[in-house]
Parts: sequence; C-alpha cells; structure tokens
Amino acid sequence: MRFGSLATSVALIGSMLLTACGGGGGGSGSGSAQMRLVNASVGYSSLDLTIGTTKASTGIAYANAGTYSGVDTGATASQVQANGTGTTLASITPTLTGGSHYSVIAYGWSGALRTTLLQEEEAAPTTAGTSKLLVLNLAADAGAVDLYLTGATDTLDNASPTASAVNGGSSSGYVGLNSGTFRARVTAAGDRTKILLDIPSISLEALKVHSLIITPTQGGVLVNGIFMQQQGTPTNYAATSARARVVAAVASNVANVFPTVSATTGGKTLLQVGTAAPQIGDYVALTAGNNGVNITVNGVAMPVANVNLAAGGDYTLMVYGDATAPQLTVLSDDNRLPTTAGTSKMRLINGLATAGAGLTLTLDFSAIANNVLPGTASSVLNVAASSSSQLSVSSPLSATPLYKETGLTVLQGTVYTVFVLGGGANAPQGILRRDRT
Repeated sequence: MRFGSLATSVALIGSMLLTACGGGGGGSGSGSAQMRLVNASVGYSSLDLTIGTTKASTGIAYANAGTYSGVDTGATASQVQANGTGTTLASITPTLTGGSHYSVIAYGWSGALRTTLLQEEEAAPTTAGTSKLLVLNLAADAGAVDLYLTGATDTLDNASPTASAVNGGSSSGYVGLNSGTFRARVTAAGDRTKILLDIPSISLEALKVHSLIITPTQGGVLVNGIFMQQQGTPTNYAATSARARVVAAVASNVANVFPTVSATTGGKTLLQVGTAAPQIGDYVALTAGNNGVNITVNGVAMPVANVNLAAGGDYTLMVYGDATAPQLTVLSDDNRLPTTAGTSKMRLINGLATAGAGLTLTLDFSAIANNVLPGTASSVLNVAASSSSQLSVSSPLSATPLYKETGLTVLQGTVYTVFVLGGGANAPQGILRRDRT
C-alpha cells in the first residue's frame, strides 16, 4: 500500500516542546484564542487546567481532553494542576494567536510533568480522498520511532514508513496521505521487527487533519497511542503487549555440570531447548495478561502457574534454585532511561541457589543496594557515569566478592542490571547486562 506525501509543515508552537518552565510570554494578535487540556500523562490519572485564576477544565483523565475555553491573548498565564489537591505541576505562558484553537498536551511521569502546545488550525487537505496526519512522539524513553500504515493483514517486510525517525520530544510534521482505515504500527526507528505498538484499525477521514500522540509505558520500551482528529475527541490506543525474558539461574550439586533450561509461551521461544545455565535470554514481545509459560529444567517440565504480564511492562522471569527443585520468580523491570544528565540506572538481581544472606552491590566503594535476597531484585538506583569504576557484589558468607569488575565504563543514559546466578557445586556467576543504551 502506498501513501503520497502532500505536506510536512510542523504543528508545534516554536521549534521545541514547551516544558513546565513555560514557553514564551505575551500574546500574538488581539482578542481571544481557544485552549483546552489533553491529558497524555500516564503518571497522572486526572488533571486540571487553570487559565489565569479561572478553572477551565477539571478531572481530565488520561487520553481525554477538556472543553475549549477562551483565553485573552494578552494574558495567557496558565497552570496544569493535580486534580483534587490543586498542586501546580506545570506553569506556561504561551504565545497565542487570536481566533485559533490550541491543545495543551500534558505528558510525562509523576513528579516530572511536561507540556507541549499543539495549534489546531492546520489547513485541511483540499484533494478528494486525502487526509493529513501528525505523529507527536512524547515517549522519550522509547527513543526515535517509525510509523507504518498498512492493510490489516499486510506484513512490514517490504513496507515503507509513513513517518520515520521521529525523535522523542518532536513531531513528524503533517504528512499528507490517502484517507481510509489502516492498521498502524509504531516501531523502533530503522527496525521494523521491533514493534512498540500495534493498533489494529484507525480511520483517517477524508479532508480532515489528525494527530497520533505517542506516550510511554511503565516498562520504558513499548508505547501507547492517543489518536485524535483536529479539534476532536481523543481515542485511547493503549499497548496490548508486554516484554519478558527468561533467566536460567538454576544450579547443580555436581561440579562442572550445568543444568539446561528451556522456555516457551504462546508458540514463542524464550529460551531454546538445551540452554545451559547460567544464561540470560533476550526480551520477547508477548500478549499482555495471563500467559501460560512452559519451562523445562534438565528436560523435566516445571509446574508453573500462569504469569500475569501488565500491558506495556518489561519483565524478567528467573528460574533459580537447585535444579532438582527449581523455582520461578517474576520481576518487574524498569527500563525507562535516566532523566538526569550524566547518570545511569543500575540494579542487582540475586539468582543464587541457596538462601543464605542477602547480597550487597557496591559501586566505587559505595553500597548502592543491600540485603538483596535470592529470587529478588534491588530497587533501581541512579548512579554517576564514569570512565573507570569499580563494581563488586559481596555476601557476608564469603570473604571475597562473588563478582567484581574494575576499570568499568559506566555510560550515561544507560540502564544496567547486575546478575549473580547459580552456585551449588560450581562458583556463582556474575553477569553485567546493559538493558538499555
């Protein structure tokens, strides 16, 4: 299916997104503009908009919009507030043009709300059977994205993106397309195999202007979508997938013998048959909800209850303990990128076979995680980036570190997990995994 490009004008006010610090002052033109609030923040279930001292919108839920309110273009100071408490989360003083419509789009996580202003006066296409679409990427954690619009059953093997390399915090500009009903898939930029959101059906109405707003998920990689016609009502297209990986951490009571683990679910392979522990599998996209996971250890099926995966989440399914009595633990992964410049995120996962005492993770002689018990993970910590760090994992039951790295480069803007796996008759294995980069 082919789509012709008719326009690439940008709909955002100015060249960058407005933040909570405001986006310019004063009015443009004279008279009154119309402004509303769109809640695109997964961190806030309900938001208010105050214009001057007047409450313009109250209790706007995620993926919903308030009604338009008149704004004097010479007095545009406004606040986005938490519903119920009245706490101001973002203050803006946008430059508005009299007679125009605007949406203040609030997005971001709890404690870090941002806003951007969308002018909703893009000229409608004039050619019969055509439409316009803007892709607005407000999911910085997911990185740059591509959008594919296809038929319902078309593959992406030979498809061309409708919008490509839309960076977090920016837009595609308006793209002219044929009108109709399409399947929309958002992928990582340049990688059509990495699908971040799959919308079975969206309709681009002829001679109309539309926007697809991309918002983040809790896991940090998959995304949600909010679709709306210009000056129209938003429609929520939340993620329906989750990502999970299997970690084989089981231990043997026989020296130099390493158990094998396999894992499948819904026809997808998480770990190949015969995978020797310790091993960390790759993330695989799965349907959210209850998933029956088939796990074998040394060829013997392991009784496993259904694993419930929340939409948009990232998970580690760790098989640990003695190979004769393996256990499964399900850990939620936070793969959102760090928001502070010059930092990375790091955590410790304890996959040791024996209970014993908890482990301590030390970075540059400072303990950043303590008493992490087998089958559990520490909290995610922000750490300073460094070109030469020393990392170690220790146990009060051992005189020497179980795992140690010296001269380690800790890259900024990266997410790390430190695994300590196995044990038994063999020495525990430490593995440093870079989960996001």
